[in-house]
Amino acid sequence: MRNPLSETIVNIKPSGIRKFFDIVSEMKDAISLGVGEPDFDTPWHVRDEGIYSLEKGRTFYTSNAGLMELKEEISKYLDRRIGVHYNPKNEIIVTVGGSEGIDIAMRAMLDPGDEVLIPQPSYVSYEPCCLLAGGKPVIIELKAENEFRLTKQELLDAITDKTKLLVLPFPNNPTGAIMEKEDLEAIAEVIIEKDIFVLTDEIYSELSYKGDHVSITSLPGMQERTILINGFSKAYAMTGWRLGYACGPKEIIEQMLKIHQFAIMCAPTTSQYAAVEAMRNGDKDVAQMREAYNQRRRYLMHAFKEMGLECFEPFGAFYVFPCIKEFGMTSEEFATRFLEEEKVAVVPGTAFGDCGEGFLRISYAYSLDNLKVALNRMAHFVDRLRQEQKK
Repeated sequence: MRNPLSETIVNIKPSGIRKFFDIVSEMKDAISLGVGEPDFDTPWHVRDEGIYSLEKGRTFYTSNAGLMELKEEISKYLDRRIGVHYNPKNEIIVTVGGSEGIDIAMRAMLDPGDEVLIPQPSYVSYEPCCLLAGGKPVIIELKAENEFRLTKQELLDAITDKTKLLVLPFPNNPTGAIMEKEDLEAIAEVIIEKDIFVLTDEIYSELSYKGDHVSITSLPGMQERTILINGFSKAYAMTGWRLGYACGPKEIIEQMLKIHQFAIMCAPTTSQYAAVEAMRNGDKDVAQMREAYNQRRRYLMHAFKEMGLECFEPFGAFYVFPCIKEFGMTSEEFATRFLEEEKVAVVPGTAFGDCGEGFLRISYAYSLDNLKVALNRMAHFVDRLRQEQKK
């Protein structure tokens, strides 16, 4: 029998995030700090709008690109939050989560062999999406001493005559790193000089704890060469609603829409109506959740300091990325022993690229009570490892 499988698909590794989640789900009294999902429920007024849309029988397809009402609200939101205007008629597409936006942007923009610069550690989907689109991933290894920011020199060193696209994953999953305006200005100079494009993933833009988030699209000359990806999962606690959006130049959005038409048709109608309400009246909800996350972030940083565990201070998303190199174990070994001995699941840094070796991703999208129990267990575990090293 002929091999029915695509070699490209077979060679793509499955996500390293889910392994420990699947184990902990069957382990009694275990705590998972591994999944990047808000522990808040979707705000009631948003859920109510979704329920109301069902009661009114709004169960039809929307236009392929999404409800015009929602695209208009997205345009207004981006205007007020990042100071950039997108035409809702032809520069915005509503997607099934931010992940679909990443996928169809790469498929619309890449020809076989085009190089895509992917700073790592970063979200697990960028590299597979590049491969599925026929592109060639080029990894830029970010460094802890630079607070996992992308520097101008790192970008220059990675660009070749085949480079077409840079993925800009900030605020960052898994490190929590952010890029400030001066960082982005240095990057933008190179982008324009080398005539390449940017895919900026800003799904965590509302979860920034060091002033307002700055988008590279707001810098001179960048909106016309950038696809902006965002969504509702993280800021509005709407992961299961599966709704995101992509904004960019009309000629790119048109081609992304073709792929979306054939593969998806349209994003879920109920989710779109709920998202309209989130954008119109959800700012207070976002602010309250952001403050709660920030409290948890500060607690974790204090706990790491108390246990003498090295961790740079992250100012975005809801992750910390502590260093465990002192123990002479791989990230996978540390996470496995930690789960087996203390019943706490974290994600090895290598799930987000080889340069994540020696680090762990810990999500603080969990209650403070759970975090306190988990960090107490971690302190015991770290003490035990240090005692073992002394023997």
